[in-house]
Amino acid sequence: SNCSLGEFILLGVSDRPQLEMLLFVLILICYTMTLLGNTTIILVSWLDSHLHTPMYFFLSNLSFLDLCYTTSIGPQMLVNFCSSRKTISLAGCVAQLYISLSLGFTECLLLAVMAYDRYAAVRCLCLQLAATTCLCGFGNSMLQTILTLQLPRCGQNQIEHFLCELPALLKLACVDTSANEAELLASAFFFLLVPLGFILVSYSYTGAPVLRIHSAKGRLKTFNTCTSHLAVVSLFYGTAISMYLQPPSSYSQDRGKMASLFYTMVTPMLNPLIYMLRNKEVHRALLSNWHRTVCTSHGYCNLFCAHVEPSALPTASDLSIHTILLSFPLYRTNLP
Repeated sequence: SNCSLGEFILLGVSDRPQLEMLLFVLILICYTMTLLGNTTIILVSWLDSHLHTPMYFFLSNLSFLDLCYTTSIGPQMLVNFCSSRKTISLAGCVAQLYISLSLGFTECLLLAVMAYDRYAAVRCLCLQLAATTCLCGFGNSMLQTILTLQLPRCGQNQIEHFLCELPALLKLACVDTSANEAELLASAFFFLLVPLGFILVSYSYTGAPVLRIHSAKGRLKTFNTCTSHLAVVSLFYGTAISMYLQPPSSYSQDRGKMASLFYTMVTPMLNPLIYMLRNKEVHRALLSNWHRTVCTSHGYCNLFCAHVEPSALPTASDLSIHTILLSFPLYRTNLP
């Protein structure tokens, strides 16, 4: 390799150029949609006073995490896909590892907090919860990064991955990494399995109330709301668990590369889609802000007046669904 010891080579799928170009297009689409969707959620939650609630506070934090998370990985990945010299500096690799790990761990905890925030009725407690998730995430990432960088690599600098990720970096070590693997498994248990179990328990409590809804249409709407969240949560935690809850010595390179694309690029794109496309509160906030900023400034208000159709008013069935879902804060941002 012509690469210096102060650099790493991110091999990715450089031996399969056609797959590389396909991934470039897919990741570019995911990254663009992630930027647009999450920025929209942050702006709408900030501009609309009706969305100044604990759940939208956490949702804005989730969107900000997703923006930073994908930005710490996506641009470098896209550049390497188009370059014949797929390198990243040592400092860049360390920064990418630390930042992506920190944000990933923080998001794992934040999703669990969002699943059970009924005690977070006041703003100051929301701030404390958000700060705690950040401190835990960034603190654990610092420990993992330091432990990994202390391992001797014996001149090896070719990483079988798209990014500087912990399991791939541990495979470069030319010494026994059993202690590092045990510490990583313990962290993965705390940051992945515990929050996931907490979320699943929160979901289980919705089962009986949903079954008591008399309307078949009402039950379907409620299950659709729950399953959309559960699908994204399962995708995020499931792919991360497949990566981190196994010894790096048994780490499958191709499977690991594909799995990492899901929790680093796909789920940050899906989160705003789930929370916006089927969320009437966000729809109303978007229309209201569009009407106030664009429509008013161009004098088109008479042509595009905001109004409420009778069909948009809640029915008795809708109200019963809302009553149930409001008891479980994870669903509060995506009421049917």
